[in-house]
Amino acid sequence: MATLQLHDLVKRFGDTEVIKGVDLDVEDREFVVFVGPSGCGKSTLMRMIAGLESASEGDILIDGQRMNDVGPADRGLAMVFQSYALYPHMSVADNMGFSMRLAGVPKAERRAKVLEAARILQLEPLLERKPKALSGGQRQRVAIGRAIVRNPGIFLFDEPLSNLDAALRVQMRIELARLHEELDATMIYVTHDQIEAMTMADKIVVLHDGVVEQVGSPMALYHHPRNRFVAGFIGSPTMNFFAVEVAGLDAEGVRVTLPGGGQCVVPVDGSRVQQAATLELGIRPEHLRLDDAGPLGGTIQVLERLGGQTSLYIETDGGLVTLMADGDVAYRVHDPVRFGFDASRAHLFDAEGLACESLKAHPLASLTRQDNRVSPQAAP
Repeated sequence: MATLQLHDLVKRFGDTEVIKGVDLDVEDREFVVFVGPSGCGKSTLMRMIAGLESASEGDILIDGQRMNDVGPADRGLAMVFQSYALYPHMSVADNMGFSMRLAGVPKAERRAKVLEAARILQLEPLLERKPKALSGGQRQRVAIGRAIVRNPGIFLFDEPLSNLDAALRVQMRIELARLHEELDATMIYVTHDQIEAMTMADKIVVLHDGVVEQVGSPMALYHHPRNRFVAGFIGSPTMNFFAVEVAGLDAEGVRVTLPGGGQCVVPVDGSRVQQAATLELGIRPEHLRLDDAGPLGGTIQVLERLGGQTSLYIETDGGLVTLMADGDVAYRVHDPVRFGFDASRAHLFDAEGLACESLKAHPLASLTRQDNRVSPQAAP
């Protein structure tokens, strides 16, 4: 497989700078996901790596070799696009082997590589079918098979699941994770869906307006977001934010006054915080808990019952709050409700949106997807 380094990479279209000095290291056999909202530059960055867009400034290195002036076909990469781009008149086997046929690979070798890719992707019974006889998930697997037969140093995936329905997306996420383990390959994957990023990545790169906001394992970004943007983007439903006032600073953390007058101590470094300053407190919906004596309260506006869980959308003095509760809660729309939270689960963000550093590192924050075999008790 291969490594990838991006050094101060910049891309301009005319006077518009869309990639603004990106630095990134992708290790051999890593599964790295570029994630961010539409227009953040993630697909442009992927196309620059592939050689489909030129870099305005900076360097792209694959296995230590500068690739800025190397054509796409000679970079040792294979790309899977959002559209399947299959030839409708060709069989699955012919679609998968077409690039090798153009390269003059002998027929027997082509056939062997196609059969091996079909085995990995469970496409063996479908090799003689035409694309019109395949489901969306099967077509996407054919497109992936077309990349596998090239034996690339790095696989590039540009939102490959966007055209699939919800059930197929889940299935294909599982298959891509399994494929990464079987091929032991370096993979770079672009998506706007943070659930895809959280479930598949060894390392997530969060992009916003052409800038890398944070790089880290899924659990590191979830438990220790660098700033308000990352905190609000990673996690579903999104994090709740409350305006709070600093009431005191000590060795235990920062004491803040909540909407409604209650107080709590958030265990974060307060060295950058001033007394009486206004900060934002972030707490995830799954970390809020219903509590008749809780410091926060409001009125339920919407209930979403999902079976095992119920989402409560609560109108408070500080705005709309989302709370994830047990699926059997007996509340109804327009009921008043009180709730609270464990302050150790909370985050504080300063006026610039930067997170105050937690004084308590989470034991799972350093784990990657490949570490899921490790029991929580054994985590560092």
